Amino acid sequence: MTSIDFYFNAPDRLQVACRLAGKAMKQNQRVLIYAPQAELASRIDKMLWTWPATSFVPHCAVHAPLAPQTPVLIASGDETPEGCEILLNLGAECPPHFERFPRLLEVIDEAGRDAGRGRYRFYKERGYGIATHDLAQTND
Repeated sequence: MTSIDFYFNAPDRLQVACRLAGKAMKQNQRVLIYAPQAELASRIDKMLWTWPATSFVPHCAVHAPLAPQTPVLIASGDETPEGCEILLNLGAECPPHFERFPRLLEVIDEAGRDAGRGRYRFYKERGYGIATHDLAQTND
């Protein structure tokens, strides 16, 4: 069953997503970032190139020719690339395919708090184990 981590009180969702993707990559885990809107996918793509300024997270779109060799992928649909252990959700809804991944990460900021609570209830009602990380209290 998919394990789920909620990172809430994010000061900047995309920066936290970049940090989590980089951390997973350093642990030799592949990440699929689910960004269902084209504008959001473009924003996370640009940020992975530039934040933080002292590092780079190799990434590409899920359908790019280099996708099989790339540790971080960005998708807008329900793709499930081989070898991706982590799904990082940037959508307002539950990803339609989250149960195909061993681990799901949810990053919640102030603007997405209500939608995040709805997703939390959805997962909890279905018996998923959920870990919470308060980013106002920790450096996770």
